[in-house]
Amino acid sequence: MTTTASPPPFKAATTFRTFTVAEYHEMIAAGILTDEDPVELLEGYLVLKMPKNPPHESAVRKLNARLVRLAPAGWVVSCQGPVTFAESEPEPDFTLARGTEADYESRHPGPADVGLVIEVADPSLDRDRTDKARIYARAGIPVYWVVNLVDRRVEVRTDPTGPDPDYRTTRLFGPGTAVPVELDGAAVGAVPVDEVVA
Repeated sequence: MTTTASPPPFKAATTFRTFTVAEYHEMIAAGILTDEDPVELLEGYLVLKMPKNPPHESAVRKLNARLVRLAPAGWVVSCQGPVTFAESEPEPDFTLARGTEADYESRHPGPADVGLVIEVADPSLDRDRTDKARIYARAGIPVYWVVNLVDRRVEVRTDPTGPDPDYRTTRLFGPGTAVPVELDGAAVGAVPVDEVVA
């Protein structure tokens, strides 16, 4: 039996119209895109967000409770809120950003604000490991977690680099271990893997 490689998803990126972050914001302000539209802006493209199943929602609830308790003064926990980068406005499952709630009343956190981004991954695992990792590394996000519900582990990426954006270091935390929550290079607590991937 002969197998052939799958073709790339797009024959030419030039056949698609990309949007700037400003244009994306204009579409939201004009009501063209609403809360009912499950999209996020990734590298100029409007990309459908993955549906959330019960294990994903359970992990998000557990992480939210833990992160809110661990976040030190001067840091804000955002759950499934946007972060604004030069070419993208992803909506990660969690962002820990410097400042107070009042700092983000008229804007979303940007690269200089963010200390940690977390994506909970099941159907979105490939996108979170590749596209989202590239986007977060390009923005210089220092710590990026993929809570991998498929393999029951947490993948912690640090030390973003370019010109082909990626993270130099990936540490894997499996069942029976705890993931240190690091902000500005200092551990402020830990999240037991069993608590979120069960």
